[in-house]
Amino acid sequence: MANINSYLTFNGNCLEAMTFYQACLGGELMVQTVGELPHTEPMPPCMENCVVHSTLVNSALVLTASDMVPETGLIKGNSVSLLLSCNSEEEARRFYAKLSVDGEATHPLEDTYWGAIFGDLVDKYGTHWLINYENPY
Repeated sequence: MANINSYLTFNGNCLEAMTFYQACLGGELMVQTVGELPHTEPMPPCMENCVVHSTLVNSALVLTASDMVPETGLIKGNSVSLLLSCNSEEEARRFYAKLSVDGEATHPLEDTYWGAIFGDLVDKYGTHWLINYENPY
């Protein structure tokens, strides 16, 4: 069965952002920088620490990202959100608190009419997160 993973693009602060997400969500972070690639042409020194590809993996999620901005530039918008489906109310509250540090808590976690605990936020990197816990009771 195919699956879909999120892929975030940053403009030079991918390693910082992915390290932050690892601190918030746990898991193993793998990072490859431009400086680690075999090059046939010399690269500008300012590119050496840019992330070509990174992956954060834990038992429930795969989050991938890079600093490889397309020629059109990086355009941040609200058309893409990351939905974090949590296993408990405590987990939802913990992730919400950590991810919202220095960001914007746009919709605090609350009980919903559909029986879930739900909220959303924009983290300090401009990424929009939807935090959800479907209460089984």
